[in-house]
Amino acid sequence: MLILVSNDDGVDSQGIRILARALRRIRGSEVVIVAPDREQSAASHALTLHRPLRSRRVSKNIFAVDGTPTDSVSLAVHSLLKKRPALIVSGINRGANLGEDVHYSGTVSAALEGAILGIPAIAVSMVGQGRFNFDYAARFALRLARVVLKRGLPPGVVLNVNVPNLKASEILGVAFTRLGKHNYGGVIVQKVDPRGRPYYWIGGSPDEFEHRPGSDCQAFLERKISITPIKVDLTDFTFLSKLKRWDI
Repeated sequence: MLILVSNDDGVDSQGIRILARALRRIRGSEVVIVAPDREQSAASHALTLHRPLRSRRVSKNIFAVDGTPTDSVSLAVHSLLKKRPALIVSGINRGANLGEDVHYSGTVSAALEGAILGIPAIAVSMVGQGRFNFDYAARFALRLARVVLKRGLPPGVVLNVNVPNLKASEILGVAFTRLGKHNYGGVIVQKVDPRGRPYYWIGGSPDEFEHRPGSDCQAFLERKISITPIKVDLTDFTFLSKLKRWDI
């Protein structure tokens, strides 16, 4: 049984190596890492179309791709792997992927690419700052991966998991959630360079969450792990029925 691991923090990130090590504990599994050769945070679901992609074998079952997380998963499934993966796990991301983050996240997009290809997929992130301890998140990812391999997922659905960057004893359980609201405050920071020309940073505070009961952000505020099922199909079916009545 083949398990593909990817991310957007890069093939050399601590999170992906600890995740892969944990998943190797699944009996009968072969774990292969195929990930970007450098950090690709906020790459979203970008594909590289206007230049050739190159992969480099780092060591046995570890490949670096000079492209995006989506490139990495696509190249792995269609070319690099000797057989189709039974599961794709993306992470462990160094930072939150809560609320609207899922639209920008390369970690989540790697998992979504798996769902598009018809492969069950999980995205795992840690919420917090400073020094990250990935061990507990990796153990939880292992538990969840075993359940997904046993029970499966609906077509086109990804499990987006966010684990607080806390000690295991400080985490107060697991919540099954919907996407919440992750505010970043002043997103654009404008400054002036030594030559007097303006330049901009996309920034803002990463730790502002709206209190919305049942949301992934609320779960973090309550010191819980959130598991949110997200879909490839973005259609708003409720509004679609109303839209059909528009006179256009």
